[in-house]
Amino acid sequence: MRVFKSLVLLFLLLVVRGSMVQLKNGGYEDIVIAINPELPEDHNIIRNIQAMVKEASTYLFNATKQRFFFKAVKIIIPLVVFRFHICSCSSTAKVFVHEWAHLRWGVFDEYNNDAPFYVSRIKKEACSASVTGKYIVQSCTGNSCTTRECKSDEQTKLYEAGCKFVPEKTQNAPASIMYMQSLPSVVEFCDQSTHNEKATNLQNKMCSYHSTWEVIMNSMDFSNTSPINSASPPFETAFSLLQTKDRVVCLVLDVSGSMDGNNRIKRLKQAAEIFLLQIIETGSWVGIVTFHSTAQIETYLQQIINENVRRDLTKYLPISAGGGTNICAGVHKGFEVIKQKYSNLYGSEIVLLTDGEDGGMSSCLTEVKNSGSIIHTIALGPNASPELEQFSNMTGGLRFYATDTVDSNGLIDAFSGISSGSGNISEQSIQLESTAQSVAVKQWMNGTVTVDSTVGNDTFFVVTWDRSTSPPDILLRDPKGKEYRTSNFTASNLNLQTARLNIAGTAEVGDWYYWIQNKHTDSQVISMIVTSRAASLAVPPVTVKALMNKDTNNFPNPMVIYAEVSQGFLPVLGATVMATVEPQTGSAVELKLLDDGSGADITKNDGVYSKYFTSFRGNGRYNLKVRVQGKDKTVRLRRRQSRALYVPGYIENGEIKMNAPRPEPSDDEIQAKLGSFNRVASGGSFVMENVPSGGTTDVFPPCKIIDLEAQYEEDKIHLSWTAPGNDFDVGQADRYIIKMSESLLDLRNTFEDATSVNTSSLVPKPAGTKESFQFKPENVTIENGTIIYFAIRAIDNASLTSEVSNIAQAALFIPPKESSPDSTPNDDVINEGINILTIVLIVAGSIIAVSIAVSMIVCILHKKNRRGGPELRM
Repeated sequence: MRVFKSLVLLFLLLVVRGSMVQLKNGGYEDIVIAINPELPEDHNIIRNIQAMVKEASTYLFNATKQRFFFKAVKIIIPLVVFRFHICSCSSTAKVFVHEWAHLRWGVFDEYNNDAPFYVSRIKKEACSASVTGKYIVQSCTGNSCTTRECKSDEQTKLYEAGCKFVPEKTQNAPASIMYMQSLPSVVEFCDQSTHNEKATNLQNKMCSYHSTWEVIMNSMDFSNTSPINSASPPFETAFSLLQTKDRVVCLVLDVSGSMDGNNRIKRLKQAAEIFLLQIIETGSWVGIVTFHSTAQIETYLQQIINENVRRDLTKYLPISAGGGTNICAGVHKGFEVIKQKYSNLYGSEIVLLTDGEDGGMSSCLTEVKNSGSIIHTIALGPNASPELEQFSNMTGGLRFYATDTVDSNGLIDAFSGISSGSGNISEQSIQLESTAQSVAVKQWMNGTVTVDSTVGNDTFFVVTWDRSTSPPDILLRDPKGKEYRTSNFTASNLNLQTARLNIAGTAEVGDWYYWIQNKHTDSQVISMIVTSRAASLAVPPVTVKALMNKDTNNFPNPMVIYAEVSQGFLPVLGATVMATVEPQTGSAVELKLLDDGSGADITKNDGVYSKYFTSFRGNGRYNLKVRVQGKDKTVRLRRRQSRALYVPGYIENGEIKMNAPRPEPSDDEIQAKLGSFNRVASGGSFVMENVPSGGTTDVFPPCKIIDLEAQYEEDKIHLSWTAPGNDFDVGQADRYIIKMSESLLDLRNTFEDATSVNTSSLVPKPAGTKESFQFKPENVTIENGTIIYFAIRAIDNASLTSEVSNIAQAALFIPPKESSPDSTPNDDVINEGINILTIVLIVAGSIIAVSIAVSMIVCILHKKNRRGGPELRM
């Protein structure tokens, strides 16, 4: 399954990050499956993928009641074809559909590996409950294993630790694909009639107890299609085989008259020089086009085979500006540059930068859409054409925005964010630092940059300044005390006010300290940019991917900011993640992103740090930049397991046949002493619309509480949760409303009618703080076996109310009296001498008002950073 996982994860990324999947008459087209280049060589891989997807298409068609199928799929083949073993433990086609449901429709798993059992006095037929089997515990000594039936804990009424459900091999249960799709009988999604709303799984928690089929029926896909009157898909899946090639990039740069203002042409050259010398990967082909009223080819494609080619390319960067703005002319010339070497544009990239408006952009939109080229757009300044992003949206490119605020490094960060999408992370440049500040005369800018053990090759320290003709005084000291001064830095020969130091070999691991003094006669902005690459092909570097949940947002909807911090296939936990959002007008806003499973963060400790953003300064573009620090501690890593449910074994003809145990990661695999590390990443841009002029009133309520927990403590109830804010997860709420009921669904559906809990003494804490509240229930008869459900809402100082929280349950069980040695056990006798009640906490499912179309992390992650080439997304 590991190999299948590697393949599918590439497939997932491309679905979510802009593979431009189309749904036409029930058939999904333009699905891209990219083969992980790290897989061992085998020429059978293509046939295996095709067989898997064809089977998955029929399976999906039947599971969706003759509505959807896979019509057209592109397979991206590495330069070398690799080995792919189909796992015999379960159908990969079914796993493929399971994952597709996660990503396309935003449904969740119907099982809970952390808490597989829950207490309920009502046993009802449900998707998972309809699967027959036995609950067993397996004990092994050496190669010998025995099994026995699980025992129920008298205190908790739950099965004992280590208990596993082993299904019958032969089943009649048709559902559910999101629970145990490996069973031969499972061919359907769970629907409203079979759904188990009491189960403690993610589907209940994230989708307000709605079944997977209900969520699918509410999707845009379902609304835009009708059932197909056929017993099988009307078309067999068609495959296109595309082999990766060397990266081909053409810079298409605006040199119109407006680029002469705000020092833009020089800043463009600074940023483009960093891209050519440090970011673009060796082996890539690069061309340069400039445009104003007309377009000119500065250089046709050159392959970067050494540093001399890189330096030669920088000579073709523009030095002057003038004329009007004709964006389509620039794009046409870019296409011409690429076609001079290649017969088609498919998979090529254009980096399009402009600061002006162009009323003629619509004339080339159709040609751009059908070209096969990927266009990354960089909007510079407040007047860049509002239609610019259409190019990136329709081609799967990235979109950036840079203001004229020099000390934000926005333009440099945009170019630094356009790295390869090949999936080979060892090739990619990684930004360790990007900071700038205005420095007074004779004053110093100083700081620390940490080079960790996962990076260090091809390391550059770059200093820029914006006024003086000579470099500032620079002192850089490595972890072993070696010093580099201004004379060790190479000043740009293009008069770009840039000085660069390339560290020979692999940079020393540890803290690098720098001091930079402004020698100019006036204040000036000085910046430090540090980039590096992986230290070893065998050890993946720590990487950061920053993005937003939308490209375009309408007020008063909040934005959600995400940053995924990972090392290879592992999430990195415990890092400090700060996001800076810079608007088109007004000052930048800084936010701390959290991975705590509250507020905007869906899942705790998955390496995805999240936060709501509501501080809108007006309409227009906003850019996102994320800084990550791991400081002086061991960073915990947690292995990402396959989403498919692990089945411990089967019962066949009455005989229990156990599978091999699910591999558990060792301490070495889940913990790495990364020590300190720095990362910086651009998250691209988004556009805000309909923000009221003249400021806004408070329209944002506290966010929904999603981690409410409840338990009995003697004769009291103890509740705990993470505090929301005044505006979603920022600030401080004003008060809480807590309700309780003996019916989960009544509490969900008629929250206001439920029994109130006295919260007059409860004062909300700042957002992100752990809350704790204890009370004795009133007007409720509590006896052995009582289960009470709880929910909470937060209210801010403008009387705006959050949605109802997840619903938590507390169950009280009094253990039976222990039998004395000389007496006969009596199951009906309760030990009256026990004064301390045994307590059980079972956190029931959560109710989260997440948009039905939102997909899990990956929804998270999705349509924002669009690109056309394959790239690992974990």
